[in-house]
Amino acid sequence: MGGMSPLLRRKEKKSPGERTVTLIGKPGCHLCDEAEEVVAKVCAETGAQWEKKDISQDEELYRLHWEQIPVVLVDGEQHTFWRVNPDRLRRALGS
Repeated sequence: MGGMSPLLRRKEKKSPGERTVTLIGKPGCHLCDEAEEVVAKVCAETGAQWEKKDISQDEELYRLHWEQIPVVLVDGEQHTFWRVNPDRLRRALGS
């Protein structure tokens, strides 16, 4: 498999406990509060780690995501924005 194109190689599947969900939002945002509830619940169920980042405290995050918050990343890659579907997040975490 060493000569295979990186695009065709499958990524090694991680268990939910090895995954990290990042919620990017800001204080006073009702959609961010709703997203936090979903992320916290799904991560508690699956064993995934999660973290919250405040867009108002990070210039780069603000530049990238200001009109999409809340934004959810799974292992650093954008998963969704605005509304978080718990079933879709569970599938993304592999459970």
